[in-house]
Amino acid sequence: MAGKLMRAVQFEGYGGGAAGLKHVEVPVPSPKKDEVLLKLEATSINPVDWKIQKGVLRPILPRKFPYIPGTDVAGEVIEVGPGVTNVKAGDKVVALLSHNSGGGFAEYAVASKGLTVERPPEVSAAEAAGLPVAGLTALQALTDASGIKLDSTGKPTNILITAASGGVGQYAVQLAKLGNVHVTATCGARNIEFVKSLGADEVLDYKTPEGVALTSPSGCKYDFVIHCATGIPFSTFEPNLSAKGKVIDITPGPSAMLVAAFKKLTFSKKGLVPLLMIPKSENLAYLVNLVKEGKLETIVDSKHPLSRAEDAWAKSIEGHATGKIIVEP
Repeated sequence: MAGKLMRAVQFEGYGGGAAGLKHVEVPVPSPKKDEVLLKLEATSINPVDWKIQKGVLRPILPRKFPYIPGTDVAGEVIEVGPGVTNVKAGDKVVALLSHNSGGGFAEYAVASKGLTVERPPEVSAAEAAGLPVAGLTALQALTDASGIKLDSTGKPTNILITAASGGVGQYAVQLAKLGNVHVTATCGARNIEFVKSLGADEVLDYKTPEGVALTSPSGCKYDFVIHCATGIPFSTFEPNLSAKGKVIDITPGPSAMLVAAFKKLTFSKKGLVPLLMIPKSENLAYLVNLVKEGKLETIVDSKHPLSRAEDAWAKSIEGHATGKIIVEP
């Protein structure tokens, strides 16, 4: 496809929000060794995408401007580079692109073979595109960080999931219920019935006194907290934790790092665990298979054409999406 141009949306520097996105035509990328070229069908937005634009990860990301955002993509393999044997041209796939290079807000993108997995016909492009960052984060928080088994054979466990109607939260609730887990969840009043429909046993409106205090209606103490919200100090969680309870913070900032270190230094049985999601292709394939089997669902908040990507961007920044926001070329 040498010389062919494609539509894309990019930003050329830090800041600007939705107004900082520019619609451009750029050359279709070429796959190198161990890479595949995808014709994109769907891309999902994660908060990290616009946080990169805000400069939250500066000077780590991006490496250079202009930058095409978006990392969670689904599409069709058009071409494979040398060394690629796990997929072939014509395969439908889901992939996680590198945050260093981005590329999801476009008609075509190049993905690493190591984070590209096949997508069965039963799983739509939008469903698959929601999975990489949010689904993998929820899975790792539950299985690696919390040690929860998702086959209903583990010991009874009580967990709290904050911001349960968001991208990570919706997956965390569903995945937790695959194990022997009692789930208390928080969300806004308008999403209480929705979060109950995902399987949550108890749901707190985060604006009520009980929701602010994070107190379980049944009086249980939490063995683990999957903390998907922001702005809640560890001191709020601590009285509600069991004797060895842990808070798994999926977006840890400097204060969370300090708390985690302090709890370790003081040999506290209650602790905070900063989570750094490490993507693995086998975990992504596992999530795709759960969707295929009807055991996991990607809740789609809204779909937006690439020509209106700024609408999707603004909606994500607002922070009130129920599930995943999808952009389609």
